[in-house]
Amino acid sequence: MTQLALVIDLNVCVGCHACVTSCKQWNTSGAAGPLFDDNPYGKDPTGTFFNRVQTYEVGNYPNTETIHFPKSCLHCEDAPCVPVCPTGASYKRENDGIVLVDYDKCIGCKYCSWACPYGARELDEKEQVMTKCTLCVDRIYDESLPEAERKPACVMACPTNARLFGDVHDPDSEVSVAIREQGGYQLMPEWGTKPANHYLPRRKTKMHIHEDELVRVDNPLKKEDIRHKTTKDVTLDDWLL
Repeated sequence: MTQLALVIDLNVCVGCHACVTSCKQWNTSGAAGPLFDDNPYGKDPTGTFFNRVQTYEVGNYPNTETIHFPKSCLHCEDAPCVPVCPTGASYKRENDGIVLVDYDKCIGCKYCSWACPYGARELDEKEQVMTKCTLCVDRIYDESLPEAERKPACVMACPTNARLFGDVHDPDSEVSVAIREQGGYQLMPEWGTKPANHYLPRRKTKMHIHEDELVRVDNPLKKEDIRHKTTKDVTLDDWLL
């Protein structure tokens, strides 16, 4: 059974909010929209978003670092929002595992938001229906788009490739390989919801330095004690010491 999902790499997310704005733009003009905004440029703006980026500072001063944490619906394999819906508006598709809301059936009772442990559902105050990430279902199956662009808007917009998209049940897919090789994990697995979306943890990044890069005049690895040497005399060990 296919389970489409996002894999988000926290190691390279820079908190630029490109995923937030692209999601808002696509879903406001697409099948899921319009997404309600009230006084978006005023003092107290409110609105509906499928995707948000939360930013945290971790560690003890002065050894701290900033972590940007994108969060949206996790399309759980055992989604608690589905059985609590009194009208059947919340449902999980069998063919791809995407969790969706049928707006024609939704009465805005908020039962699904109370059942969701991740806070991934929001009430559209204008339409009075519950909204959430759809994995851009109207985009990923749009045959009028080039195949390379049949991905969620947030994935297409990410400048650092921090967001991957694919079938997490396919062991050979890009997302499965990333989860397996880079320690991908589920958010709050103790709830037993089996979220399909995964996160790749912060980790040390390997540096790949080529010898031709070490002879640049502006090379940041250049040391004072080897400046008297000519280029041909400089070795890789000299630069890295």
